[in-house]
Amino acid sequence: MIAPPPSGPVLYPPELSLKLLTDMLRIRRLEEKSAEMYGAGKIRGFLHLYIGEEAVATAAIHALAREDNVVATYREHGHALLRGVPMGAIMAEMYGKKEGCSRGRGGSMHLFDKAARLYGGNAIVGGGLPLAVGLALADRMQKIARVNACFFGDGAVAEGVFHESMNLAQLWRLPVAFFCENNLYAMGTALARYESQIDLCVKAASFGMAALKADGMDVVASHEAAKQACAHVRSGKGPIFVEFQTYRFRAHSMFDAELYREKSEVEEWKTRGPIHTFTARLKAQGDLTEEQFLAIDAAVMKEVGEAVQFAEAGTWEPVEDLAKDVYTLP
Repeated sequence: MIAPPPSGPVLYPPELSLKLLTDMLRIRRLEEKSAEMYGAGKIRGFLHLYIGEEAVATAAIHALAREDNVVATYREHGHALLRGVPMGAIMAEMYGKKEGCSRGRGGSMHLFDKAARLYGGNAIVGGGLPLAVGLALADRMQKIARVNACFFGDGAVAEGVFHESMNLAQLWRLPVAFFCENNLYAMGTALARYESQIDLCVKAASFGMAALKADGMDVVASHEAAKQACAHVRSGKGPIFVEFQTYRFRAHSMFDAELYREKSEVEEWKTRGPIHTFTARLKAQGDLTEEQFLAIDAAVMKEVGEAVQFAEAGTWEPVEDLAKDVYTLP
């Protein structure tokens, strides 16, 4: 049995609450449109959707400062969007157009934006962990005070690079916030079938690292955990590990036949969906009306429509440029 849906009062100023709701909706509508465009053949290659997990990226990104660094996974559209990468540039990248944030060369899994301090988008499971540790080490050597936020899924915990990165980060007390998005199934295997220890915080504790859990379906609980983690790192106490317990409503990728879990389980988890439960809480305390919600959603859908138009109007990279940047000579 899963836990009851998130409930109770939201003790945030209405402005912040509506911003959190808006950003979760922006992620959801972008992902839904991406799936639609994939079905229409406009987006090709791999596509991993974040539907159901919106509270984690929203909560964590809002706890970070603009100067902080973010390293994400191949399920990173929402992280990129909330870091400030224009939705049009994200959609154009998935279309393979040169107006995309990675000039159309990276696609869905390799979103990158230096100005937004978004260092991927990484297609390798656990591949972002050593990058975050390296960024944190560089900050330490240059005496720069900054949080290096590293997002990864529960599947990455089974990789050797997870343990190597956690060990070095704790050994050198580097400013890294390890944000584990535990959706219980990695690519397509239940956590208990590939991990002998399913309490992921215990793994962090084995390195002597501070660790905490958060309900990743509750944007409030997740935001509080992310703020606590960022405060820990900024205070010079070294790295911290946060396990956001979440759930994706869609298959691992558009190629996934999703034979590893029952449809009834997915439907049960949808009762804990972060958007509609947060919306209900705000309505219950008078911070949101149905008319306001519809207006927010309409504005979001307008942004999504404009992003598709931007991608459709984008241009393909000239054939003569295809070898550009493939090799860099000294």
